[in-house]
Amino acid sequence: MHLSTKSSHSDTSGPRKRVILAEPRGFCAGVRRAIAMVERALEVYGPPIYVRKQIVHNHYVVSLLERKGARFVESEFDVPEGAVCLFSAHGVPPAVRAGAADRNLQVIDATCPLVAKVHQQARRVVRDGRVLLLVGHQEHEETEGTRGEAPRETLVVETVEDVERLDLPRDTPVAYLTQTTLSVDETADIVRALTERFDDIVGPGTDTICYASQNRQNGIKSLARQADLVLVVGSENSSNSQRMVDVAREAGTPAQLVPDVSRLDGGWLDGVTTVGVSSGASVPDALVHQLLDRLAEFGHDEVEIESTAVEDVVFSMPLQLTDGIRSDDRERLDDAWSKVPPDAPAGTPRRTM
Repeated sequence: MHLSTKSSHSDTSGPRKRVILAEPRGFCAGVRRAIAMVERALEVYGPPIYVRKQIVHNHYVVSLLERKGARFVESEFDVPEGAVCLFSAHGVPPAVRAGAADRNLQVIDATCPLVAKVHQQARRVVRDGRVLLLVGHQEHEETEGTRGEAPRETLVVETVEDVERLDLPRDTPVAYLTQTTLSVDETADIVRALTERFDDIVGPGTDTICYASQNRQNGIKSLARQADLVLVVGSENSSNSQRMVDVAREAGTPAQLVPDVSRLDGGWLDGVTTVGVSSGASVPDALVHQLLDRLAEFGHDEVEIESTAVEDVVFSMPLQLTDGIRSDDRERLDDAWSKVPPDAPAGTPRRTM
């Protein structure tokens, strides 16, 4: 496979099959931090350590961390008393923290700092005497955690229709916050409906949209303008990966979610000259590399990088895990997760280039 920056040369022998690879893609700073925290906790405390819910929404990442000694559970009550328990990047409600304290768990909080900021704003909104209108997906773990900060004062809205159904007087003091993984485009219509619906409404004190979600969706829009097909690497339970597929389709370009390379359907490539490739914020580059290798087998062996943003955000780990190490070694973690390790889940293709 030939990797290059974007080029304008042409192949006179016929249509040139190529891949346009989005940059940035894959791990965001919050995901990178959460994974590093699991790996560091295993070093500090030794296996097993327990993680409430999936640390991030990617089955490949979860499977490899399980092989290293992490045990993923649904509830803090599934963790043995006194054991080490990590909270996932999506955050938890106060009730979960209380339950962990009752069981004397050694808690390590991997909540994304951007999500933690939303929790802080939720508490402030309620202290100010306002009803909190939370724009997000009802069943998403992040939404559940934020709503848990003030369950009696919080209403979740997913659609403009939800706004119209709100049983609140027009002069009710309200405030809105958004799920961090929703882009500005996704929330714009709902926010507009809220501001038209209520006279006394305030928005977030600071931007609560995740920079990575917005960047990846902007990248998808660029790919969709140039590609015949867009492929997004990501798990089916990843909200941001699914949304990236939707963004491409809304732009008029066929798009498919590819959880792993075995799910690539060669029929998708019939008549396709240019394939756009990106990945969700929880996806290691190893999965992208596998997809590129497979596409090369179909003749799409020239890869051009399409850069639409620069990401240099780094989030520090908590002090309980940073003794003697850097707060975050971005290059080390990215390099490790860009390769398929020897103990990868059965059936995972090896990177050959």
